[in-house]
Amino acid sequence: MASFDVMPDVQLYQPVELDDALNLADELGDDGWLLGGGQDTYGWLKDRAKQPRAMIDLNGIQALHGIRESADGIEIGAATTLREIIRDERINRDFSLLADAAGRVASPQIRNVGTLGGNLSQDARCWYYRRGLDCYRAGGNICYADGPEAMNREHCVFGASRCVAVSPSDTATALVALDATMVARSVKGERTIAAEDFFVGPDTHITQMTSLKPGEILTSVRIPSKWAGQRFYFEKVADRDVWDFALVSIAVAMSMEGDTVADSRFVCGGVACTPHRLTNVERAARGKSLSDESADAVASLASEGAKPLNYNHFKLPLMENLVRRAMRS
Repeated sequence: MASFDVMPDVQLYQPVELDDALNLADELGDDGWLLGGGQDTYGWLKDRAKQPRAMIDLNGIQALHGIRESADGIEIGAATTLREIIRDERINRDFSLLADAAGRVASPQIRNVGTLGGNLSQDARCWYYRRGLDCYRAGGNICYADGPEAMNREHCVFGASRCVAVSPSDTATALVALDATMVARSVKGERTIAAEDFFVGPDTHITQMTSLKPGEILTSVRIPSKWAGQRFYFEKVADRDVWDFALVSIAVAMSMEGDTVADSRFVCGGVACTPHRLTNVERAARGKSLSDESADAVASLASEGAKPLNYNHFKLPLMENLVRRAMRS
């Protein structure tokens, strides 16, 4: 009988060149595990819930680190730590929404080593899936969280399709709101993916949280100048101020014409299998001022179409209140 007190035997590769990592990812396929900060990885391996043949440590690849100016905004390497993002002067000046979101990830210790790419690519946080049960997401034919006695307080109210787990990434909502683009590389070349399309729900792929293909590595994230220096709002509601994942969060980017909203992005976390964009709220907010009256007028739209489970009805008024707070800020 295998002991769970020690890590399983796994080959470790530590390339220093991106091309070497891409070749390894292509060669190993599903048997290879891409390693960033490792905060999600080691729990999976210790619990034997995932059993890759090898890990590819990306931290020694300098091309995946750093925050740099691009032709139209900034580009952030996927191995850049959350702490670096929080402290970066350019991000705080032009895209503080991302710094605010990164600053609410887990705890300071985790932010010190956790990477942007790792936070975006982490797997579902469902109780049942993490315990290694044979649910739909694990290749089985049942969802243990979608039942009358299931523990589904943290699960989704939008976009369920067999699986009801939510997207766990705090930075994902901010990047969708900022119209970011993800850059993925493989031995076949480079592919760019809009942030909104990078995250996939179970109706698209039941065993994946992102649209990355086998052999692809997320190398960087590009944020366009479109939203630079605009009005931002981020708030995360969790059971505890540190460590916990969001029950509901909201990331908002707004451009103003005088005192009224010209354009906006409202994106919620913790309510759907992917970052959930509130397009109905965005339409209603256009042309409105930031006031109590406007906030009340658009807030009720946030929960339109929601299908709560037994124990997460509280997420609907919580979403509406977060929209109100954003419209009053």
